[in-house]
Amino acid sequence: MSIKVENQSTQKLPKDIEQLVENILGVVPGEHKRGLSRLVFVDQIKLDSRLSGYAEQAQNLPALYHPKQGGSQPWLEVAAGVLLMANESWAKRYAAKAAFKANLASSVYSLVAQHYHFTLSHGIKKNQYEGKIRAYVEKYHQTWRESQNDWRAKLFNPLRPYIERIAKWLNKKVQAEQKRAS
Repeated sequence: MSIKVENQSTQKLPKDIEQLVENILGVVPGEHKRGLSRLVFVDQIKLDSRLSGYAEQAQNLPALYHPKQGGSQPWLEVAAGVLLMANESWAKRYAAKAAFKANLASSVYSLVAQHYHFTLSHGIKKNQYEGKIRAYVEKYHQTWRESQNDWRAKLFNPLRPYIERIAKWLNKKVQAEQKRAS
């Protein structure tokens, strides 16, 4: 069963958004998506009235996982207005539009990871969810990036080992500085 994609957003999304979502979800194993019924694009996430204290946080929330409740299947909600930075300056909107596919992939993978770890994965304690979900998103986002055959991937693939080595070196410096500061 495939996940139905609904566009309830007033934002201008790419014409092939269903194809893009299928491409993004094609990397994830089918059993991880079991039970998910739909993915809905909205302008902004609107929280339930019972959670009125979190309204200001919901304005910047890029995605929300809705677990199974009663007779309804679990579903995913993505805020296109937040991903495209609709209320920002033109430079930020342009940068957000250029990074839309990658940001959408990260959001979708985080939602699928939440679904997988909350419903299908057992033996994980509540304080371990965040790390597991981050690792899941990184793993599948990297797999998806490598499957893309665009010019940026072809340009930066030979440079990746050097960039990763520099990032590792910088992380060590930051951790050493944090140890020294504390």
